[in-house]
Amino acid sequence: MKSKKYIDDLNNKSIEQLNLDLVNAKKELFDLRLKNATNQLENTSMINTVRKNIARIQTVITLKQRA
Repeated sequence: MKSKKYIDDLNNKSIEQLNLDLVNAKKELFDLRLKNATNQLENTSMINTVRKNIARIQTVITLKQRA
């Protein structure tokens, strides 16, 4: 149920805050990919988690823009 709580938090944020979260998530994904390429990343499932969070943020932004 962590994702449900995360989605509720996203729905309570403004579009500006969501855009900032999106930029931060993309930076985090870049850092994770870099660590993975240099074999410094121990938990590779974090890449998938961050990718899904980026998709969730983009979905909420799109829904708010349409409303």
